[in-house]
Amino acid sequence: MPNRPEIVLGFLPLLDSAILIAALEKGFAGDEGLKLTLVRENSWEAIREAVGAGRFHGAHMPAPMPIACNLALVPMEVPLVAPMALGLGGNAITVSVSLYRRMLEAGMMQDLEPRRAGDALKTVVDGRRQTNRPRLRFAVAHRLSCCLYELKYWLAACGIDPVVDVEIVALPAGLIGDALEQGNLDGCCLAEPWNSRFVGRDQGRIVTLKSALWASSPGKVLGMSQRWSEGNRRELEGLLRALYRAAQWCANTENIEELAGILAAPQYLALGGELLLPALTGLLPVAPDKSIEVGDVLLFEGRAATFPWQSHALWFYSQMVRWADCRHTPLSMAVARDSYRPDIYRQALKPVFAPLPGANLKVEGALASPQYVGVSRGRLVLGPDGFFDGKTFDPDRFEDYLVAQAAG
Repeated sequence: MPNRPEIVLGFLPLLDSAILIAALEKGFAGDEGLKLTLVRENSWEAIREAVGAGRFHGAHMPAPMPIACNLALVPMEVPLVAPMALGLGGNAITVSVSLYRRMLEAGMMQDLEPRRAGDALKTVVDGRRQTNRPRLRFAVAHRLSCCLYELKYWLAACGIDPVVDVEIVALPAGLIGDALEQGNLDGCCLAEPWNSRFVGRDQGRIVTLKSALWASSPGKVLGMSQRWSEGNRRELEGLLRALYRAAQWCANTENIEELAGILAAPQYLALGGELLLPALTGLLPVAPDKSIEVGDVLLFEGRAATFPWQSHALWFYSQMVRWADCRHTPLSMAVARDSYRPDIYRQALKPVFAPLPGANLKVEGALASPQYVGVSRGRLVLGPDGFFDGKTFDPDRFEDYLVAQAAG
């Protein structure tokens, strides 16, 4: 089709970029009259800088990144909007082989249960403190990412102070496996397929998953330049419809092997397709000789997996405040909430009769089991969406939540 409007999006070679890649490779973007161009980058800083410089119209990015940019927590900030999530889950916490053995000795089971893993880690941490040994060192790929806030939340909920008891550093994901193997790192929190790759290379062991820490929580979102979004709403809405159809295609179990093959291509994840299947199928290796059926490591569709809940945005903001990345004010809270744009999502998906939630926010952690909820049309099941420690986050009681977190 001549003169199709072009949309340029950046991505990192991670499993949760699948919806973008499928939208291009399966023709969903073309069906909307769009020329979708995907550009692979090697770091979240490069992604953010390219969007800020106008080289990309938007990108696959960590769910807190649009909030951080809008709150001016990063250099060269540019206003962003997040009109869509790119799935739920997708991250895991991995530790070195030696730390894994110590955690097993301290009572951890090979079942990815976060409380038992955290209690075992606390035993190790306490032992190191009592013998005046250096703090354990963990890594994330970006300092304002889901991985950072999930890791800190897990540690704190298990009685480990993530500021005092351990050290957390930001490193390029490509360096973390070797650092684990050489003893320069003790653990990490990263998106797939890094964790299962570390297990396959005998560099690390998976101890728990994002989906176990906070069920039905987003890992990545579509972050778009606010300026471009306002001036190109028709193209943006077409893009969201293409991505929604791509999410449905990715979620179809009949397409798993084809999806793995597409993602494995050199211009995308550049890995053997068999290395992507564990997280796509839910049969995840936690050690070279041990795999566990965990269900949804990464959920592309269902449970409103692509809906940009403003309560998700506010939870990430609560963690920014908790760990002193920003100061809480009513204005900052409003900026964080409005970084996620369910209004754009709803308008875009009206023509495809997608079931849309009736609210923009919900109490996070309130659903222990799947539950039907009110929608504009059709039927929609949400949940479970619980936090592993049994806490809930009510956006209408935001200040109370901050006080409770400060009190431990």
